[in-house]
Amino acid sequence: MLGLFKKVSEAEKLQKKYEKLMSDWHKLSTTNRAESDKKYGEAQKVLDQITALKSS
Repeated sequence: MLGLFKKVSEAEKLQKKYEKLMSDWHKLSTTNRAESDKKYGEAQKVLDQITALKSS
């Protein structure tokens, strides 16, 4: 209950998004290679954003 009003940082939001994209990528890797590659590309863009936030 104490964390109810806790602000979520931009880095934490991006980390959650990255984890979801990587999960989707893993699931698609066995069924649809083209969609899997798209998800991986999106995940890499999000990872670049995370590293840019942490470095600045």
